[in-house]
Amino acid sequence: MASPAGQTGAQLGQKQWASAFALVTSLCFTWGFAYGLLSVLNAHFQTVFGVTKLQSTFLQLAYFGAYFVWAPFAGVIIRRIGYKKGIHVGLALYSIGAIFCWPSAKFETYGGFVGSIFVTGCGLSTLEVAANSYITILGTPQYAAARLNFSHGFQAVATFAGPLIASRWFFTGANATSLGTVQWVYLAVAGSGIALHILFFFCDLPEIIEEPLAEETGDSEVGTIYNPGPLWKQYHCVLGFVALTAYYGAQVTVASFAVNFLVDQKVGISQSKASQLLSFCQITFTISRFIGVAILNFIDPALLLAVYGFCCSLFCLLVSQLPGYRAVGCFFCLFFFESICYPCIFSLGTKNLGVQTKRGTGLIVMGVVGGAWYPLAQGALADRAYTRRSYLVPMSGFFTVTIYAIGIVVDQTRKSGFTFHNRDELSAMHAADCCLTESPPDDAKAGSNRRKRVSSAELIAVA
Repeated sequence: MASPAGQTGAQLGQKQWASAFALVTSLCFTWGFAYGLLSVLNAHFQTVFGVTKLQSTFLQLAYFGAYFVWAPFAGVIIRRIGYKKGIHVGLALYSIGAIFCWPSAKFETYGGFVGSIFVTGCGLSTLEVAANSYITILGTPQYAAARLNFSHGFQAVATFAGPLIASRWFFTGANATSLGTVQWVYLAVAGSGIALHILFFFCDLPEIIEEPLAEETGDSEVGTIYNPGPLWKQYHCVLGFVALTAYYGAQVTVASFAVNFLVDQKVGISQSKASQLLSFCQITFTISRFIGVAILNFIDPALLLAVYGFCCSLFCLLVSQLPGYRAVGCFFCLFFFESICYPCIFSLGTKNLGVQTKRGTGLIVMGVVGGAWYPLAQGALADRAYTRRSYLVPMSGFFTVTIYAIGIVVDQTRKSGFTFHNRDELSAMHAADCCLTESPPDDAKAGSNRRKRVSSAELIAVA
């Protein structure tokens, strides 16, 4: 089945572009709110179901394991039926999973809840593949990280709503030992999914394609050669999957055990207060993400990711070693520096993939599986030692991100020199192609053959 016909981001009018961007950005609320709720359900389920910290992480295993299992299929589905229909598939799975959370909470069946969360995760993985890929190719690669960071800023807004709801209704009064409120919250989640279904049905969402890059550069020759080769040879994408696996595992564990961590500091923080503080941490994360949008317009994403990754590693180490309010302060700093990591890893991993963009996006989104097994490791350590010490587990993930970012910076420096500034890679590719076409008439045929063998990475290196 052929891919749906479409147009490039450059062919959209300003109003059409803004409408498409806003519409797809609205999807960020879905996984932001779902993730925010999941972060506080660990501590709540430990009380209601009497499970250990390790057993409570089965929620993360189901939620993020669904990304690993389903994301490759999501990439294939979206490539075949297009972004809009793919989004409808994702919203359907998202709503069905949320609806089945209601009987699971009503009859207090932990296994049923885990299964429902898995279905919800399948839906959200589809939405992430569609939304992230769409936003990445909706404009020039130079500002892909900034666009993605801006959209994910709204995901962060939805993320801190989960802990706020929990602090008000999950951990107070009779609700502290029951799931009465949880069932209604997930019915509301299902309702929001249905509402988005209706919105996308009636709104126009242009089908954006990445193959004809010529329209973005103004040169038809670039479009004929913008096929970087097999996906497995795109090392920035393959290693991006590794980096995102490490980062997402670290991010999820930091939030999943936040309530336990804050309560265990022995400074008079209750579960309700800890949930509220987690919400404030998420607000810090959100503010930092919008600050990152401005910075990424000027600073190279790989360089900024290296700095932020190092800071995350440092503050995670301090959280694991310092006691009391000093650890709480470092905890807030950790959330601040987490902010731009996901969008930067995603944009760096999927840049210059051309016809492989949707497949590459599916691979990168599979990296969310880190959120399934990192909590298991931290939960096992937390059960045997202090929760604070278990934060050495996510530190390893942030360190991996730092190594990936440094590797990208080194690779860029080797090819085109070091710079602090964001690179206009499309202009570089266009300029390189113009240089390659200026060969002597006698060598026209040889020059043409040589030009068609040039990869996108090599084109960037010429600039």
